[in-house]
Amino acid sequence: MTRGEPRADKDTPPASGPGLVAAVLEAFPALQALEGPERALLAEGLGRVVVPAGQEVFQAGGRCPAFVLVLEGSIKVSKISENGREIVLYRVERGQTCVLTTACLILGSTYDAEGVTENPVLAAALPAGSFARLIEMSSTFRRFVFSAYAVRLTDLLMLVEEVAFGRIDERMAQALLTLSQGGQWNGTHQDLAFELGTAREVVSRQLKEFERRGWVTLARGCVTVRMPEALAALRRQGS
Repeated sequence: MTRGEPRADKDTPPASGPGLVAAVLEAFPALQALEGPERALLAEGLGRVVVPAGQEVFQAGGRCPAFVLVLEGSIKVSKISENGREIVLYRVERGQTCVLTTACLILGSTYDAEGVTENPVLAAALPAGSFARLIEMSSTFRRFVFSAYAVRLTDLLMLVEEVAFGRIDERMAQALLTLSQGGQWNGTHQDLAFELGTAREVVSRQLKEFERRGWVTLARGCVTVRMPEALAALRRQGS
């Protein structure tokens, strides 16, 4: 990802300095806890990056020169096999960082996937040297980096589950319909994870999605099925 020219948009932050730092802190609230010297180091290294849609920002085998914090737009990160088949690993959007970039910077390794902008991207780039110094000196920055890393690893675990064992949402719908008594299943998320042969974090994330849709209601040690017909329809998709 290379540094770009300023856009005409009046809301675009400056190419560097306090204005860019302010934009980063707004998009990444966890970094607002950085102390004075830490913010100064962040400000010293940050540079604005503007990338048009459809541009490759990194490729397999490439080196990583900077830690990128996305302020606008979306980067699709995918893996392409030798026969040309592609799988989308995740997307990096506003308020997010790239787990592969983090891994490359920490390990000094190269990318093993590619990233392409899906729409125009505005980001802030922190050079590898500044990233390393902040990791070393700031517990706040370390917590921010590794928390984002952990969240993304959970997403990737869910993807592996879907690829290896079929879609987890379909399997969970089947389990809830089969195991619930009178529309209610009593047990913990870990119990359901054991039932499905997956991780508790995967179960929790999918149950929250079902709750968001209004299909179930979650309580401590209990899942109440509100819309069994919706779960049944989802289950049939995998039949």
